[in-house]
Amino acid sequence: MPDLPPFGWAALFTQWGLAPIPFVVTAWAAGLYLWGVAVLRRRGDRWPVGRTLSFVVLGMGSFYLVTCSGWAAYDTTLLSVHMGQHMVLSMLVPLALALGAPVTLALRTLPPTPRRWLLGVLHSRVVKVLSFPPLTFALYVVSPWALYFSGWYSASLHHEYVHEMMHLHLVLVGSLFFWPLMGVDPVPGRVSHPFRVLLTVLTLPFHAFLGISVMSLSTLLGGSWYPSLHDGPMGAWLPDPMADQQLAGGILWGAGDLVGLVFFGVLFTQWVRASMREAAREDRRLDLLEAREAARERAAAEQAAAERAAAE
Repeated sequence: MPDLPPFGWAALFTQWGLAPIPFVVTAWAAGLYLWGVAVLRRRGDRWPVGRTLSFVVLGMGSFYLVTCSGWAAYDTTLLSVHMGQHMVLSMLVPLALALGAPVTLALRTLPPTPRRWLLGVLHSRVVKVLSFPPLTFALYVVSPWALYFSGWYSASLHHEYVHEMMHLHLVLVGSLFFWPLMGVDPVPGRVSHPFRVLLTVLTLPFHAFLGISVMSLSTLLGGSWYPSLHDGPMGAWLPDPMADQQLAGGILWGAGDLVGLVFFGVLFTQWVRASMREAAREDRRLDLLEAREAARERAAAEQAAAERAAAE
């Protein structure tokens, strides 16, 4: 382990590193998205700036921040830092990427052949199974338990490749769960707004229970990894591992509920707007029916008047 200075806000911006996998993923994802936006603009089409900011800045920017900045430098030193990283990767990044609507952008900018390939993937049986809401909910809920209560987390501390794959896994599972619920992209698995809100509400107690379980553990996650760091040069400022683990459980509990409530507010707003649009469409439909009925009544009245005049 490197000799890191005491953790703080300054360390988040001074202890940057260049992790190959996050760098490549960020560069390709953000670059392809911006290329698609540029294609649309050259064609004279518009693309919402908010979607671009959501995908590139909030989504991929947050991903790169927590995997390459000082946040990543301390994620194997302090469990509490890792837990904050976990919440960003599993909740904030997938939500931001979904709001960016990259599938819609790809369908509007890809050439005909790649567009057909993408449509074939979206309509494939595998994607329909992976986007089935009860399955994605189960994966999203069970995944943290499998991470922290098995040998997976300890392996991620000792092996860099496993560590990086864990980051990608958190984003992937979060995307499978949140992407259909956002309903922005035309992906399988989209359900009605009441069911979206229900699934979001159901995630809140699971995060709370997992956070409480971590706080209540009498053993340390990662085994002897965190206590062994106290024997090195950082032992002078490192907190007690058990106290840091209790803080990590509190972060998991509080951050999960906070982001979940924000997502609940987003879904509820979408639900209200969709209901208002549906009401407006229904009003237009009823107005059209009334106008047609009035036109038929006028035509019938004019025809009756003409028949009476002819009879006279």
